Amino acid sequence: MSTLILYILALGALFFSLVKDRKKTKMALKKAIKSLNNILPQFLAVLMIVSILLAFFDTELISGLIGDRSGFLGVLGASLIGSITLIPGFIAFPAAAELLKNGAGVAQLAAFVSSLMMVGVVTIPLEISFFGKKITLMRNIIAFLFAFVAAAVVSWGVSL
Repeated sequence: MSTLILYILALGALFFSLVKDRKKTKMALKKAIKSLNNILPQFLAVLMIVSILLAFFDTELISGLIGDRSGFLGVLGASLIGSITLIPGFIAFPAAAELLKNGAGVAQLAAFVSSLMMVGVVTIPLEISFFGKKITLMRNIIAFLFAFVAAAVVSWGVSL
């Protein structure tokens, strides 16, 4: 129901924008479509990868690798995978939700998403060129450690 309300509000705002300034609204819609076209290939690729993984790995295997019972090793594995993966947040969160539905643990997913958003192993060379080696390594190490803090806080919060 709330999704329907959001669609109605968005359409209402679009209609209001069209009435107020038709030229700017058309330009904004063109930019939005261009942005969607840029994002769509990444989104579909990750969606396909997650779908294939979920097809090959049953819920028992997912639960064993990154489920609640996988403990610290599951959190460590999820945070390592998140650290080396380069996925935008708008793709990571739906993928994490799907993994959660299929047996992944909340602490493990918190570590995965936290390290995914904050640690950039793939982008280290670029970051070093801007900030220097010491700052880059320090920032990435602190962000990696924070993924464990996030996993602990989320796990604690869910247990309340």
